[in-house]
Amino acid sequence: MMTVVSFGKNSSRIGSKGDSAPPRASGKKGILKFAPKIDKTEKSAASLSAIGDPDQCENSSARDNGDASEILSSNLHPLKLDKKSKGTRKMTSAAEYKPEKWVLSEEEGCLSQLNLAIVGHVDSGKSTLSGRLLHLLGMISKKVMHKNEKEAKEKGKGSFTYAWAMDESTVAYFKTEKYRVVLLDSPGHKDFVPNMISGVTQADAAILVVDASIGSFEAGLGGNGFGQTREHAQLIRSFGVEQIIIAVNKMDVVEYSRGRFDDIKVQLGSFLRSYGFKESNVTWVPLSVMENQNLISPASDVRLTCWYEGCYLLDAIDSLQSPPREVSKPLLLPICDGISSHSLGQVAACGKLERGALRSGSKVLVMPSGDLATIRAIERDSSPCSVARAGDNVAVSLQGIDGGHVIPGGVLCLPDFPVTVASTLELKILVLAITAPILIGSQVEFHIHHARTAAKVVKILSLIDPKSGKSSKRPPRLLTAKQSAIIEVSLDEAVCVEAFSECRVLGRVILRAAGNTIAVGIVTRVIEPET
Repeated sequence: MMTVVSFGKNSSRIGSKGDSAPPRASGKKGILKFAPKIDKTEKSAASLSAIGDPDQCENSSARDNGDASEILSSNLHPLKLDKKSKGTRKMTSAAEYKPEKWVLSEEEGCLSQLNLAIVGHVDSGKSTLSGRLLHLLGMISKKVMHKNEKEAKEKGKGSFTYAWAMDESTVAYFKTEKYRVVLLDSPGHKDFVPNMISGVTQADAAILVVDASIGSFEAGLGGNGFGQTREHAQLIRSFGVEQIIIAVNKMDVVEYSRGRFDDIKVQLGSFLRSYGFKESNVTWVPLSVMENQNLISPASDVRLTCWYEGCYLLDAIDSLQSPPREVSKPLLLPICDGISSHSLGQVAACGKLERGALRSGSKVLVMPSGDLATIRAIERDSSPCSVARAGDNVAVSLQGIDGGHVIPGGVLCLPDFPVTVASTLELKILVLAITAPILIGSQVEFHIHHARTAAKVVKILSLIDPKSGKSSKRPPRLLTAKQSAIIEVSLDEAVCVEAFSECRVLGRVILRAAGNTIAVGIVTRVIEPET
């Protein structure tokens, strides 16, 4: 069975300012007083690249002098939360959490789940690739395909047949020999990057689709720094995705040229390495979606087989490694969206279960509102299930809560282990290829997991030396491209957040302005506002 989670034109609200604002627990900005501090033993390794995980940054790109990754890969020391903070009150330490037996019991005969994002520049063929896979694996009926083919031909857009099939499948899954795969299909147009971010935050790995056509690949890479191939690669790395498949599509347009494939591999490979992707975690697959070459079986066209002996796409997916799942830790489910359906009722939430486990009847705390709710039912792969564990992409029906409190960017957690909700944060960021400097007072769009809100840079505290990793003694007046810095931001709306050293998924951030991603980073400290 195959499913795709789509963040394109048919996706639901993403949590912009126009949507329901997160309920506030108090009238002033700052830390809401639900949140405990996680025990020190929960803190992860010290050095972190804001574009990747701490255990990868030191070896990934420090070799590349002067590039963006070197600036941030050097010793990002976590800053501990202020022990004197008045705005947090400690409840139960995460170190004291003892999961019940049902949480750790493994399901027999159940494939591991792999959440796979499909990203890339506009018109590279992402939706067509997903739709073609659905068709080849028998997940689209002949009736639907005939309808799409007829409509596409009538409008003179025959190549849209599979893409339109993808648009009608907002959720899709498929099984390989090794995995139950959830595809997270994201729009490529730059106007929909916020939607793409919401999808990528759930990904374990990614397929980056590039167009091999002359000029199209170059446009995606974007010499001005704002091509969507480049931006999407930066974003998926900043959210901790380490494994990536490069699907070089439309090889038929360039006659399956080995020279063109190698040229793309050199140019894009250099950029990926500079941003912290290890060569051992990057798989290159030349293919043609429209001609069905190298998708779910080895290529048959002699123009490709005469020089390419590597794996086909489905085989490459099976070669990915499933990341470790934090099943034994307290529940954490960032809400992708609030939904309603015939099977789940009027109040339900969907998202990826990041930590712990859920079962029907479980009591959960819905943040940021702080309301208690009961899990009435769970669906995984669009089918009912009694238990879901870390790594599963699920939809859960909730009882005892107003649907207006179930919002994108919210979090389901255990009542004794609530997440922090705050609006003033200290960040460690890497500035990307910007044309205008970042100043104190700069207005930005702030993204963290599924939440986004307007924000303002209120302080630029220090620059970080790319070689030593030490902070400057004097604060800079402004920030320019490829600089790494410590800043303080004030958010228009409070968000569910933790320091990265305590919880990675709630500690990675993206800053955007004027339709472009201007910085990526991590939360180093949650700040109590001055009184």
